[in-house]
Amino acid sequence: MERTALVVGASGIIGSATAAQLVAEGWPVAGLARRPVPRPGVTPVAADLQDPASLAAALGGMAPTHLFLTTWARQATEAENIRVNGTMIRNLLDALRPAGSLQHVALVTGLKHYLGPFEAYGRGVLPETPFRETQPRLDVENFYYAQEDAVFEAAARDGFGWSVHRPHTVIGKAVGNAMNMGTTLAVQASLCRETGRPFLFPGSAAQWTGLTDMTDARQLARHLLWAATTPAARDQAFNVVNGDVFRWSWMWERIAGWFGIDPVPFDGTVRPLESQMADDAPLWREIATKHGLAEPELARLASPWHTDADLGRPIEVVTDMSKSRRMGFAGYQATDDAFFDLFTRLRADRLIP
Repeated sequence: MERTALVVGASGIIGSATAAQLVAEGWPVAGLARRPVPRPGVTPVAADLQDPASLAAALGGMAPTHLFLTTWARQATEAENIRVNGTMIRNLLDALRPAGSLQHVALVTGLKHYLGPFEAYGRGVLPETPFRETQPRLDVENFYYAQEDAVFEAAARDGFGWSVHRPHTVIGKAVGNAMNMGTTLAVQASLCRETGRPFLFPGSAAQWTGLTDMTDARQLARHLLWAATTPAARDQAFNVVNGDVFRWSWMWERIAGWFGIDPVPFDGTVRPLESQMADDAPLWREIATKHGLAEPELARLASPWHTDADLGRPIEVVTDMSKSRRMGFAGYQATDDAFFDLFTRLRADRLIP
C-alpha cells in the first residue's frame, strides 16, 4: 500500500515543518487545520477537531496510512485542557476509523510530560534531569496524558502502531502560534534595536546558568518520519531534542549578536517578557509601517507568556535522547544555527525588520 500522510495542525510550527519534510521525501500529504495555509505539495483540509460533523465531512473518502498529530487547543484550566484535547483526538480517530487505513499514529506532546501542566509548571517533586522516557507520569492532571490515552485506546481497538514524541521548546516559523519562543525573542530583539532599550534576559537564574536544550522543528519532523517508518520504534515514546546543550548566558549573547545589539548580563532580577512587552503593540505597528512588515499585530508574532514559562523555570532542564540514538536516529541540529535560520526566514518574509 502506498504511504499517505495526514498532518493535523499543518499551519503550526511543528505541523508545517512535518508536512514539508514529508513532501520532500515524496509522500502524498494532506494538511488539516481550521484555516489551512496553502503549502507546496500539501492538500489542504479544513475541519474543526471539536466538531465531529466537520471532521466526517472533511475526511470522507480519505484513507491516510500515517497520521501526525501536532496540535492542541489551549483552555483556561488543565481540567478543560484534558477534556477538550482528549476529545479532539478521539473525534479525529473516530472519523478516520471507517476507512481502516491507519498504520501508524504519531503524537507530539512535550516536556510538560515530566514538568507538569502550566498550572503546576516546574513545581512540586519533579524527576531528576536529564529526563528519560522510563520516568513515570507525574501524579497530577495533565492533558498530555489524556492525549496519549486517547491514542493508546484507539490503537488497541483498531490495530495501528503509535509513537509519542516529547520535544523541548520548539524553534520554528508560524504566524499566530500560541507557543513561539524563537519569533518572540526575534521581536523582542527587534524592538530593542529600534528603540535602543536594553536586551534584558526575562528568565530565572537557574535558566541563565544551568544547562538546557531545545528542539528545531525540522529535527522533530525528521524524528517523526523516522519513528513512523522504523519497525523498532512502533509503540514507543521518545524524547527529541537537537543534540547539543547550552547555557542561556551563552545563547543570549549569540542572539544579541545576530541582531547587532548588546546583551545585558543577568543581574539576578527576573524581568518577565509579559511585563517588558506589555505596552508594545502600538510600537510594533509603528515599526511594521516604517519597514513595510507583513504582520503589524504583535500578538500574532509574540507569545511572551510561553517564553516566560520556559525561561522562568527554577530548575535545570536537560533531555536524554539515548533511546532514539540506540535505535538508529542520528539527526542533529546546532541550536544557535536553528535560531539564526529562523531569524533569517523571518526577515526574508518581512516579519521582522
